[in-house]
Amino acid sequence: MKVVIVGGSRDGMALLNVLHRMDSIEVVGVVDIDEGSPGFLRAKELSIPVSTRIESFFERGVDVILEATGDETMYRKLQMIKPGDAVIIPGRLASVIIRLVEEKTALVRMLHEKQREIDTVLNSTYDGLVAVNKEGLIFIYNRAAERILGIKKEDALGKWAEDVIPNLRLHTVLRTCIQELNQEQALDESRRIVMNRVPILDRDGRVHGAVAVFRDITKVATLTNEIITLKDMQSLLMAIIQSSDDAISVVDTHGNGLMINPAYTRLTGLTEADVIGKPADVDISEGESMHMQVLRTGKPVRGVPLKVGPKKRDVVVNVAPVVVDGVLKGSVGIIYDVSEIKKLTEELERVKRLVRKLEASYTFDDIIGTSEEILHAIEQGRKAARTPATVLLRGESGTGKELFAHAIHNESDRKYNQFIRVNCASIPDALLESELFGYEEGAFTGAKRGGKKGLFEEASGGTIFLDEIGELSMSTQAKLLRVLQEKEIVRIGGTKAIPVDVRVIAATHVNLERAIQAGAFREDLYYRINVLPIVIPPLRYRMCDMEELVEHLIHKYNQEYGRNVQGAAPETLERLKRYTWPGNVRELENVISRSIINMKFQETLIQPHHLPELSAAGQAYTRTEAGESGKLEAVADTRTLNERLEEVAKAIIAEALTRNNGNKTATAKQLGLSIRNLYYKIEKYGL
Repeated sequence: MKVVIVGGSRDGMALLNVLHRMDSIEVVGVVDIDEGSPGFLRAKELSIPVSTRIESFFERGVDVILEATGDETMYRKLQMIKPGDAVIIPGRLASVIIRLVEEKTALVRMLHEKQREIDTVLNSTYDGLVAVNKEGLIFIYNRAAERILGIKKEDALGKWAEDVIPNLRLHTVLRTCIQELNQEQALDESRRIVMNRVPILDRDGRVHGAVAVFRDITKVATLTNEIITLKDMQSLLMAIIQSSDDAISVVDTHGNGLMINPAYTRLTGLTEADVIGKPADVDISEGESMHMQVLRTGKPVRGVPLKVGPKKRDVVVNVAPVVVDGVLKGSVGIIYDVSEIKKLTEELERVKRLVRKLEASYTFDDIIGTSEEILHAIEQGRKAARTPATVLLRGESGTGKELFAHAIHNESDRKYNQFIRVNCASIPDALLESELFGYEEGAFTGAKRGGKKGLFEEASGGTIFLDEIGELSMSTQAKLLRVLQEKEIVRIGGTKAIPVDVRVIAATHVNLERAIQAGAFREDLYYRINVLPIVIPPLRYRMCDMEELVEHLIHKYNQEYGRNVQGAAPETLERLKRYTWPGNVRELENVISRSIINMKFQETLIQPHHLPELSAAGQAYTRTEAGESGKLEAVADTRTLNERLEEVAKAIIAEALTRNNGNKTATAKQLGLSIRNLYYKIEKYGL
């Protein structure tokens, strides 16, 4: 039907908007003398012809003329000029038509919306749904039915149910009006469904159709098997927890007891009735509940000492959060009896004492000090550790030569093998050789049956530390030289050479150069052991390390004596720095130990009066013994000129080192020596 709208007012634009959307009507034009009217402009947007004269549209053929001006004169004029078959609808009637059309459109829209809501509900359900009318034609078929049955919606709607789904049985329900509930049937070999079929009845009990609601129970069966498996796992987990010898406690997210095991009851004396459902701190006698701390922070805690139960048992607890899929569900704690830990610790210490001779206890991190001298010695030690070469540690007694030996072994590639310590001065010469090199059966009276391995054989693959090597007898030195040269030993009483792979670290406080001159030490052995010499400075040359050493020793003896000493007073440190320490660090250890013993328990700082009396030999300023006249007594000196010159040179170097606070660079510059030459003389004179 071809329609012309006369009048471009708002009513005309409203008519245009409604008629334009209708499939059975074609708006062939809009007429208005005002080309700026709303209807005129809207027609242009919709590409509908417009004109100021209606006659221009009559040639195209017009079925209906809608007069939208509301002007009676215009209505009469249109009657006069209209084509013979055209119908003129006045403006008032057109308005009524518009309202009716709009109401119909709104009603249709509402019905469509309701239908969409119903479709949304039906398609959102997990259960499949198929409904037929009283003729047996399918008119409802949701997405779940598509998924479960494998038949598309377009292949089912409007068709006979028994043709599309033969085993649906809705035609039977239509005929009998009897509902069939919870009917299980197989779709194929791998899938099963359970279905309810009921008739659709009106108020009078007349049948209008039937509906089938069904669900795929294949997954349900799988879930059932999984639940059974989970129950089995839960039973197994409970059995493991119940049979564990470790006391276990579990709480929920609110900190209420959830689970304990028999070991927990044995340790704390609390039963399930005392703990389950109760706050987490119900078992704490002294201390804070670690369960609550873990629930607050979400982080585990370890090794926290507590007292638990009515008997206040000493325990150590480890508690960790229980997180499932990123959500905190509670916490689990494992409780250890301290008495058992003490027993195991004592057993461990006993074993350690048995193997102590085979292990090195210290590393370079245990060497205290930041002075230039000690750092230089540590650097040399680290370099030596990276090579298999023999090391000679030189220094006065008490400077820490054994500490360096331990550290060198622990930083070498032999650190996982044995470390044998031998004090050559503490073993009689008659026994030292057999201890070092071993002996064969019958080698001497009292020799063990089957012979005995020597310490060099025991240390093969590892390191042997020969302390006080300057005290070896000449015969033992000769055998040691063979070991260093040939890498093999011969047991006493034996003839077979036994190869050994051992790294030798030697130490001495003796001036070996003088010992060679005196014929007490072999020169060839000296060159064998002096491959990597390391001079460990005496304490008097590293006074800047005094404060750090004192702090370390106070911490050490606090642990040994059960004290709480915080440090040393400045006056005490100053007095310790004025002393020359002939016994070096070993003497300092003795002084700090005795000072702490002299202190009262409530005192926390070592004061000068706590220090024991320091020996006169070590005072920084001493007076020479003089006769009554005040003149120095003459003493006969039988030394050679060279020995006297060396003594003077030694004294000059020692005095310069003291004046420069042990700074070797400044000392070398003052004395006009190279730094290498100064180090050589310090090593030569044992400074």
